[in-house]
Amino acid sequence: MRRIKETINETGEAGAPSDFAQNYVALGDVEADALFADFVAEPTLVLAVSGGPDSTALLYLAARWRNRRKSSPRLIAVTIDHGLRPQARHEAAAVKRLAGKLGVEHRTMRWRGAKPATGLQEKARLARYRLLHVAACRAKSRCVLTAHTLDDQAETVLFRMARGSGLAGIAGMARVVPFAALVSSAWRPGRPADAACSVGVPSEPVAGSAPVDEVLLVRPLLGLPKARLIVTLRAAGIAYAQDPSNVDPRFTRARLRKLMPALADEGLTPRRLTHLARRVRRSEAAVEAVVSWAARRLGLGPDTRKIALARQDWHEMPAEIALRLLGRAISAIGDEGPVELGKLESLTDALAGALAGEAPRFRRTLAGAMVSLQKDCIVMERAPARRHRIRA
Repeated sequence: MRRIKETINETGEAGAPSDFAQNYVALGDVEADALFADFVAEPTLVLAVSGGPDSTALLYLAARWRNRRKSSPRLIAVTIDHGLRPQARHEAAAVKRLAGKLGVEHRTMRWRGAKPATGLQEKARLARYRLLHVAACRAKSRCVLTAHTLDDQAETVLFRMARGSGLAGIAGMARVVPFAALVSSAWRPGRPADAACSVGVPSEPVAGSAPVDEVLLVRPLLGLPKARLIVTLRAAGIAYAQDPSNVDPRFTRARLRKLMPALADEGLTPRRLTHLARRVRRSEAAVEAVVSWAARRLGLGPDTRKIALARQDWHEMPAEIALRLLGRAISAIGDEGPVELGKLESLTDALAGALAGEAPRFRRTLAGAMVSLQKDCIVMERAPARRHRIRA
């Protein structure tokens, strides 16, 4: 089975593109070939292209790579119009014109309906991923390529640190992640959304007209600074759009982006932050491996409805392993969806207190599972159905 490699290309760091672009050279054919080498056998690739510098570079580089090959995937550029700015239609039209010049098919998809008053960027992100997933299924493509860069990775690490994320969050964005993980905003023990996922691309093409079983999002430019992409576009004489929301101080990411030059002056450069993400990803993978081993010993599987864990075994586990194992058990046994990390931590703290003798009895429910103390065991089982009161 072919695997998409998750690597970080150590090409340097950049601050504001206009200030640093002169320090970089345009991407050559050899580097471009390496970026897309994993997709040689793919029948179709969907490219997410907004019209900004990063995604425009993705479109240009992918088309250049394809044109140098005798046999290559069909490329489909997809632009998502969120309906939030009047300029978006013009930007989508500009992408369509460029795609036509490069010999790439183009589709525009729109996020329709009322827009939320709060959490707009997060809701827009989820809508974008869902629409890209639809586009991939229609095209029978197993891979959607996006143009996230090294700078985006650094911003993601800072953003998640500011939100108090654990290891999975600080590990940053993975190069490859299933769409199923992206469209769930809740934390799922054992498979954190967009963290240290390493996914193989199926070696055989999708047969017939059936939709793909699992679409992957791939970020081939994740190891490249934005400045190199801008230099590449300038060298090719290709124009691009600038989204004003990228510098809008109402949004956290825009405020963090403004801080990046000052942080770089103190040594906290995008490259250093991506190094941190890579090292944390190693630690995250090690923790998950231990939790998987413990789950197998317990006999925890998708059809499990009840398990018991000896108190002594619980006490001997490191706190993080115990927390994640409990989360996996609740996710497998319960029937109310993913477990929220904050609620799981509260439950674990309460359980630790009960085990220390602070409460003679313990019984709590979370996400459709019930956790209780029985003799020398911690028992996890499906929670009884809730009783609905009938008012007279």
